[in-house]
Amino acid sequence: QVQLVESGGGLVQAGGSLRLSCAASGRIFRINDMAWYRQAPGKQRELVATITSAGSTNYADSVKGRFTISRDNAKNTVYLQMNSSKPEDTAVYYCNANVGIYIRNVYWGQGTQVTVSS
Repeated sequence: QVQLVESGGGLVQAGGSLRLSCAASGRIFRINDMAWYRQAPGKQRELVATITSAGSTNYADSVKGRFTISRDNAKNTVYLQMNSSKPEDTAVYYCNANVGIYIRNVYWGQGTQVTVSS
C-alpha cells in the first residue's frame, strides 16, 4: 500500500505565495507521473499540473505562468509552488501518484485546504 500526505496549505492574501508538498511512502517500486488536482466548493475536481518521472510538466491554462510543479525523486515528493495567487485558486488541493512498474495503481492524498483572500 502507498500513502500520500500533503502539507503546506493555508490562508494567503491575493498576490501571495504558498508551497504545497506531497510525500509518498509505503511499498514503492517506482513512481511514474505525479499530479496536483484541486476542487473548489460546488465544483468538480480539476487537474492543475502534472509531472513525469523525467521532469516533463504540463499545466492547466488557469495556472500557467503562476504555479510550478516539481519533484524530488529521492524523497518521493512532489511540490506545487503557487505564486501570484488569486481568490479563484481557493480549493482543496490533492496530490496524485501513478505507482508501479508492470501493474500500476493510482493513489490520492487526503487533500490540503488553500484559501486565497482578496
